[in-house]
Amino acid sequence: MRMTYTSDLWWKNAVVYCLDVETFKDGNGDGIGDFRGLSQEVDYLADLGITCLWLMPFYPTANQDDGYDVTDFYGVDPRLGTLGDFVEFMRTAHDRGIRVIADLVLNHTSDRHPWFQEARQGKDSPRRDWYVWKDEPEPEPESVVFPDQEDSVWEYDERSGQYYLHSFYKHQPDLNVANPAVRDELSRILGFWMELGLSGFRVDAVPFLIENISPELGEPHEFLAGMRAFLTRRKGNSVLLGEVNLPYKELLAYFGDGLGDELTMCFDFMAMQKTWLALARKEAAPLAAALRERPQAPKDAQWAMFLRNHDELTLDKLSDEERQEVFQAFGPEEHMQIYGRGLRRRLPAMFDGDLRRMKLAYSLMFSLPGTPVLYYGEEIGMGENLEVDGRMAVRTPMQWSKDGGFGSAEPVRPMPEGKFGPEHVNVIDQKRDDGSLLRWIQLLVERYRECPELAWGEYEVLDGGHPAVHAHRSGTDGATVVAVHNLGEETVEAELDLEGLAGCQLTDLLVDGTVEVPDSGRMRMELGPYGTRWLRATDKETSPADASAKAA
Repeated sequence: MRMTYTSDLWWKNAVVYCLDVETFKDGNGDGIGDFRGLSQEVDYLADLGITCLWLMPFYPTANQDDGYDVTDFYGVDPRLGTLGDFVEFMRTAHDRGIRVIADLVLNHTSDRHPWFQEARQGKDSPRRDWYVWKDEPEPEPESVVFPDQEDSVWEYDERSGQYYLHSFYKHQPDLNVANPAVRDELSRILGFWMELGLSGFRVDAVPFLIENISPELGEPHEFLAGMRAFLTRRKGNSVLLGEVNLPYKELLAYFGDGLGDELTMCFDFMAMQKTWLALARKEAAPLAAALRERPQAPKDAQWAMFLRNHDELTLDKLSDEERQEVFQAFGPEEHMQIYGRGLRRRLPAMFDGDLRRMKLAYSLMFSLPGTPVLYYGEEIGMGENLEVDGRMAVRTPMQWSKDGGFGSAEPVRPMPEGKFGPEHVNVIDQKRDDGSLLRWIQLLVERYRECPELAWGEYEVLDGGHPAVHAHRSGTDGATVVAVHNLGEETVEAELDLEGLAGCQLTDLLVDGTVEVPDSGRMRMELGPYGTRWLRATDKETSPADASAKAA
């Protein structure tokens, strides 16, 4: 059956770029990024090929958790601009064909939010039930989210004489999303921002969001289904991108029990963590096993593929031994690690700036079946600043030129120094260098967008014929792309069984060259150290361009 590609499912093969307005570009000279600065660089993002921007929280905040402690869901933090600046940015992004989604922090508010200030006035407060209160704290979870900061998820409020629940920091009381009044207010928030042009939301910490809904108050997943239904009524092609760090069997329910009527996309945390184990071992087996285990997303849903996000690079689903392998390879010093479960490093620094390995890693990410999500600055190889505490180490200002180029004033947040400082890593220099990482990412984005098989098709993990070789094929409507990657530092020969492609021509999409599949269907190819190949299969009478058009 022929697949129909439609703009209603634009997110199936989008290229998502995550950024923090505060750290992207300063437009008014106060050292803090803002919407005016971001608007000035929309053309850069369009040239990169980005089709969807994911904005980290930009709402008014107490600024105790980098914007995730919201004090007003209906505004823009004054440091970042005004609602007028936001609307002008949205107009500019839409003019360039870029959709925008934003972080939706529904699990909690700041303790300075007017809702909580009203709720803590007493047990008879009208907003008391907007939060979760207990006379005595309930049993603690096996572990808390931020073990270096908190040792409990319950905090006693002397003013009102009860304990309130906070799954994260004590200054972030959990909202009671089982309360119909809270749900109605959250729907108003969704509708407000969609009226201003957003195409959807990235939903923060989804399991924490619904796990506090008591069974007697309803089925927890009904909340997600209701939110998705509301968005669909308001804008049929809107998207909910969920942060659900769970094993596949548990995660599948967040799509909606196979119906795809809850979250539109889920981050593939399992494949991400196994990718890092594979890169550490320089062996494909961990990633191959994860992809073979991964269930198929519902027809109108999708997996989001990433190598790191704006938080710690979590490795919590690896065994203790596996996690130590990744630590040893990419963050052996204790100050590079965080919470005992992850790394507070950016990918380029984890590879010590080795361009070959960076190109390999991003080629692998873009070719894996799903929608790629790129973290700002990764396209030029930005590193972290380990002098900054915690997860803020990876949230450094964007490096535009040798002197930083962030704005006319010194950025409030410090940039990295040394080999990853702006004098060595910046946009302007890499634009002028055809061999730069920036140009490579542009090529990958272009090729990914030309290969709908990678996003829409069914995939099969292949035996690469060598422990270091990861290979998979994705196909739909008779069109096939084969991706082959050498995770090792030695030249290897890959051997692939390309059933059904005997006699076809394979055209390399990343470099010039073609090869023909033998009549046996067994294909051998040499891959240099950290080598990558994307190969489009066509019969001898069909050009690669025609095959791409057919797939699209």
